[in-house]
Amino acid sequence: MLKTFSFLGAVLVVGVMASGCAGPEKKLGRGLNNTFEIVRGGEFRRSMEQTALFDSPNVGYTTGAVKGFHRTLARTGLGLYEVITAPFPPYDAKPSGYLAAKPVYPASYQPRLIESTTFATDESIGFSGGDIVPYIPGSRFRIFDN
Repeated sequence: MLKTFSFLGAVLVVGVMASGCAGPEKKLGRGLNNTFEIVRGGEFRRSMEQTALFDSPNVGYTTGAVKGFHRTLARTGLGLYEVITAPFPPYDAKPSGYLAAKPVYPASYQPRLIESTTFATDESIGFSGGDIVPYIPGSRFRIFDN
């Protein structure tokens, strides 16, 4: 009995070491990113913007809001699913016909690095520009953009 447990333990360790963790790590990160979509609100803002541009400005605030809320809940559910199933294959993201694999942003906003000394390009003057609070619209502080 003891030999069986030690053999199974050795097989398990070899299996874990041989498989690597790049796939589960990527899937877990993508899942966490999608899970926080309900806080980020990118799908909501993008749906309202795209509906107003392509359908009509009149329905941007109504139909776009409903569509954005629905897509936000769908992406949050997709994120929860990926977090729960992160240890199990498949690890690659296959975009469905409804949601892209990665989170989306409105066309009027492209995310950049947050303002932090970690990403600062010029610490000698004390700041480098960037998004101070990127999840709040209009909080952009850009000095070094060309």
